[in-house]
Amino acid sequence: MTSHRSPLLRQLASEFLGTGLLVTVVVGSGIAAQNLSPADTGLQLLENSTTTAIGLTVLILALGPISGAHFNPVVSAVDWVLGRRHGAGLRPVELAGFVVVQIVGAIGGAVLANAMFEVPAAIATTDRVTTGHLLGEVVATAGLIFLIFALARSDRGAWAAPAVGAYIGAAYWFTSSTSFANPAVTIGRVFSDTFAGIAPTSVLPYIGAQLVGAAVGAALIVLLYPLVGRAAGAAVIPSSISSTS
Repeated sequence: MTSHRSPLLRQLASEFLGTGLLVTVVVGSGIAAQNLSPADTGLQLLENSTTTAIGLTVLILALGPISGAHFNPVVSAVDWVLGRRHGAGLRPVELAGFVVVQIVGAIGGAVLANAMFEVPAAIATTDRVTTGHLLGEVVATAGLIFLIFALARSDRGAWAAPAVGAYIGAAYWFTSSTSFANPAVTIGRVFSDTFAGIAPTSVLPYIGAQLVGAAVGAALIVLLYPLVGRAAGAAVIPSSISSTS
């Protein structure tokens, strides 16, 4: 964990921009995949997942030194929970700010993707709730949380960008839900009635499954890395840009 952190306003701007652009990548590549491969759903998913994995990696590398590149309310929440006993991680006011800007950024990212591809503004109609899909969200989120904090605790934060990007890209395929694993992204994808969209009625069940997954991932990381709380604040990667930079 570094001794210098960016001012809160700069961190919030980073989380807003990063989460927004992440949703732009997810939704925009989904729209492009629909246009390029209209008759092949498997190819659409390959195009969408590959672009998302690469885009997420780039965003973590670009913005991680400012805010840690959480781009995800459950990552921020687990960072706060794990760090409380060690005086590390986000403070409550920072957590609240991160969650708000992540959600607002995600909505803006979907709107931006729609605008770029000239897709009419509409609420998504794709109902994604099944027992298998919700289990997939638990698995996807638990794995993501475990990966992020295992890397932070073992001082391998330099690997976080490619590792997290690779994990999300793979989880598109090995989970039935295609790995949303992110409440802000889930909410943002409501605002695009396209390949990547999710109906409003599916949002609360998905977020519930993501919270369960986050709790499972946190429990596993505490079990296997008992002192992980000391690394809170170094997830996804340590923020290292001081107020004079």
